[in-house]
Amino acid sequence: MPKLKRRHFVLGTVGAVGALVVGWSATPVAPRLVPAQPLPTAPGQVALNGWVKVGSDNTVTLMMSQSEMGQGTHTGLSMLLAEEMGASLEQIRLETAGSDAIYNNQAAILDALPFRPGDEGAMKRSTEHVMGKLLRAIPGLSGTGGSSSITDQWMPLREAGASARVMLVGAAAAQWQVPAAECRAEAGRVLHQASGRSATFGELAPKAAQQPLPAQVALKKPADFKLIGQPARRMDGAAKLDGSATFGLDVLAPGLLYASIAMCPTTGGRVASFDASAAQKLPGVRKVMALEPVGATLIGTGATPGGVAVIADTPYHAMRAVKALVIEWDHGPAASLSSAEMIDRLSQTLRTSPGNARLDDGDVAAAFRSAAKTIEAEYRVPFLAHATMEPMNCTVQFKDGKATVWAPTQAPGFTRSAAAKALGIDADKVELHVTYLGGGFGRRYSTDFVTQAATLARETAGAPVQLFWSREEDMAHDFYRPAYVARCRAGFDAAGALVAWQTTTAGSSMGAPSLMDTATDGAWNTAYAFPNARVAHVPVESAMPTGVWRSVAHSQNAFFVESFIDECAAAAGKDPVAFRAALLAKDERHMRVLKRVAELSNWGQPPAAGPDGAKRARGLAIHRSFGSIVAQVAEVSVSPEKQVRVHRVVCVIDCGVAVNPNLVRQQMEGAIVYGLSAALHGEITVEKGQVQQSNFHDYMPLRMNECPVIEIDIVAGSEEPGGVGEPGTPPIAPAVANAVFALTGQRLRSLPLRLV
Repeated sequence: MPKLKRRHFVLGTVGAVGALVVGWSATPVAPRLVPAQPLPTAPGQVALNGWVKVGSDNTVTLMMSQSEMGQGTHTGLSMLLAEEMGASLEQIRLETAGSDAIYNNQAAILDALPFRPGDEGAMKRSTEHVMGKLLRAIPGLSGTGGSSSITDQWMPLREAGASARVMLVGAAAAQWQVPAAECRAEAGRVLHQASGRSATFGELAPKAAQQPLPAQVALKKPADFKLIGQPARRMDGAAKLDGSATFGLDVLAPGLLYASIAMCPTTGGRVASFDASAAQKLPGVRKVMALEPVGATLIGTGATPGGVAVIADTPYHAMRAVKALVIEWDHGPAASLSSAEMIDRLSQTLRTSPGNARLDDGDVAAAFRSAAKTIEAEYRVPFLAHATMEPMNCTVQFKDGKATVWAPTQAPGFTRSAAAKALGIDADKVELHVTYLGGGFGRRYSTDFVTQAATLARETAGAPVQLFWSREEDMAHDFYRPAYVARCRAGFDAAGALVAWQTTTAGSSMGAPSLMDTATDGAWNTAYAFPNARVAHVPVESAMPTGVWRSVAHSQNAFFVESFIDECAAAAGKDPVAFRAALLAKDERHMRVLKRVAELSNWGQPPAAGPDGAKRARGLAIHRSFGSIVAQVAEVSVSPEKQVRVHRVVCVIDCGVAVNPNLVRQQMEGAIVYGLSAALHGEITVEKGQVQQSNFHDYMPLRMNECPVIEIDIVAGSEEPGGVGEPGTPPIAPAVANAVFALTGQRLRSLPLRLV
């Protein structure tokens, strides 16, 4: 059994105190169906619960609390509602949800609690119970991240749909004076087969709204699903193909003004002085003003530097005027900052600090003392930018003491609060419209650009203003994935069996509260059954602004763990699949995924040489994150110029119930390409406090001619859905690195992967 850690004790104490002192912690958790205030409705529309409104035109409106940033969540969530309600997917319309606590993303927060996979003990149950109660009392915590949208709303939306169905059926039964059990909902109508009568949801909605909200509802059994599990088309696909979709930069409010900005190129810097005389003489310029640095939100550390913004009639006029500004910068204390030196300091820290243990099983020290053989390795990963295709932007109108905000944001609650604070008003006076996001990856959890836009809106006499960053500003002022260093050590007995495992990492905590420290996620809670293991982290903050990046800590910890597991297999003289299987033997889900990926990739049979005659080799990695298990096998070659080329990736995922297999495959493909971009090219470097990369020519995504053949296999699962947006990213870098070792005998322990 793992030793009891302080964080477990504290969380257990929270649960105990809640039960003893507060009392309500022992009561059942209320369903997430009834908002604190009734939903606003349009003419001809009624609300059946906090998630569902039905119109006289037979449309069904889903209150959408999750952001669509290419992951297909709007489609998946609509499928959950339509399935249980008996609606057709074509009926569903979406409306941005408010800040009520029923929309809080509980799964993203509960997933960060310090419990291992498979731990379903009393402490976990009581802690999640208390946290669930708390999260139903604090409004404004909705957010899209942690691959949690489907996981979080799997039950609430199904319950909302089923409740609405019961009310509609009840209204029809009362109108027709027949037993409700003889009626059914299907394709947006309620049917009574015996009499042949039917009515649309729209026709029944007014009377359905007078029905009581059911105390309990029976949800469909998986065998009765008609939508869930089927490859439905994306609801946002057509609009994105014909150009009618509205992203943040597409907002065209009446009287819209535009703002471009130049920010201090040095981390943490600000404006010392500026001369705007030349810019103000240019046509279309309305105002030039300085902006102060903006700190990170709850997720991240550091600040966006201060800058000077130009408000003008058109984007062209704003950008042209920014170039005419003469700015004197106060570069601040970070003017000597070097990323290479920061990473070296992390390495030095690990030589002297044992770190704070997140996992301490068995007696690691004794196991190492008795080991017949030990191996050690150090791994490094660099800072990474999010590099979303749509740069940061936000549109704000401040008029008559109220604000309207149009923002591509992952965090509606944070966005409302940021705009309200900048404008000096209450958050309930901020009306938020969440647009489509041209990529998020965690970057749009921060609200620095929202604060800037709201500050500018105070100066436009009630006219809306759209702030947009250039690509260069976006690249230079990200909240970067932190750089990390890991020291790994393993011990073996005389028979080559692994007896001791130790991993210690150093890097940013990203501002996480101590009870929700996620820096070791994917390392401390790995599924491998180590006889003796210690996993620890040394929090080392830097002046670089940092934040969450696609797959968060799993992005580096999968590289550390899966690369070193491969080293252990080689040291023990074992096949990489067989070595992993021995450590995963008691975990049926992991074993199923591992065996499947080995089968589909023809593991054990040497890959054929490519058309150019270059030899190829395969590498493997398996990793669990956000409730899903993903295994990948990469097939690679190395050019005479020592360039790594990935030709084929076989990916197997067990995500529990696959709500929409199309979306699962798309997300695995996107996650692999995103992860390969980082593995082969991604690196943010800093010299004299300034980011050296500026655009996609020197911060390269994977090019089309580099993209491998990607084969996705979805393991049929009965567990509740896990995430799919992020779990495909962590395994790809170690899979490629392990393939390079199999091909060349050289271990690549730093990203991006470069042969010497």
